[in-house]
Amino acid sequence: MPESYMVSLEKLVRDNGYNLVYAPANPETISIVSKEVSRPGLALAGFTEHFDASRVQFFGYVEMDYLANLPGDERGWRLEQFLALKPCAILLTRGQALPDEMLRLAQTYQVSVMCTEISTSDSMAALISYLGVELAERVTRHGVLVEVYGQGVLILGSSGVGKSETAVELIKRGHRLVADDAVEIRRVSNKTLVGSAPDNIRHFIELRGVGIINARSLFGMGSVKQTEKIDLVINLEPWNQEKVYDRLGLDEEFTTILDIPVPVCVVPVKPGRNLSIIVEIAAMNHRQKAMGYNAARELLADLGMEIDTPTRRELDVWNH
Repeated sequence: MPESYMVSLEKLVRDNGYNLVYAPANPETISIVSKEVSRPGLALAGFTEHFDASRVQFFGYVEMDYLANLPGDERGWRLEQFLALKPCAILLTRGQALPDEMLRLAQTYQVSVMCTEISTSDSMAALISYLGVELAERVTRHGVLVEVYGQGVLILGSSGVGKSETAVELIKRGHRLVADDAVEIRRVSNKTLVGSAPDNIRHFIELRGVGIINARSLFGMGSVKQTEKIDLVINLEPWNQEKVYDRLGLDEEFTTILDIPVPVCVVPVKPGRNLSIIVEIAAMNHRQKAMGYNAARELLADLGMEIDTPTRRELDVWNH
């Protein structure tokens, strides 16, 4: 069964700039667990068969105008029937005033109430995006995540292979560190993975023989980044004389992270190889391929050689 995640009401209010009008308990102890949000039109009209109380409910002009045009007794009855369902929270948009009757019923049924000045559509889009990240399925992997020429590059490999040293050299060359040692990877959509560092080790790098350094303090704020989309995986492994490494790059190699395929390059490591430059070139080459250009295919075409359709190979880089 997939692990479920939550975000506290206090964090949701703080991160989105909402005004918390009422909470039945300490907002830090109230959990939001659903990435979905709703507008409660059908529920207010009496159809509650598929109502999901775990969703934040949005009250825009349409919902408030509908209630305002109901006779007093019916308005109170419909509001009470709705709030008796105990939604996790309701959000009034466009700076609308909270009717005393709604606040009283929210307090009766212990439903949190928030307000925002932002329009309903914009508020819903922003909150869906926010919850998509905060409540995303996630996994933590040992590695380094850096931003190189706008590409999120996840560097993997066994302990001591040179991941952190490569990250430091990339920082010195003007690129940015996202995470070292532990990378928290979140699946924020069906196509997108976003990586970040755990809060307690963010911006820190461990260098054997030197110790722990703080990249932000040592190289400045421009050397670090909070999160980055994962576009490419580079797996560093000790050079194996008996292994045949790809020299053309025609085959498409992928690894799967949280059921999403990500392009992967296997880079053999031995003395004399400048890993930071190799990572830079790999990032730029990946960007060119994404734009439709493949240098190996152009070379073979210029040489008049037949080009087979590239194969797509799945690599299990986690176990290397």
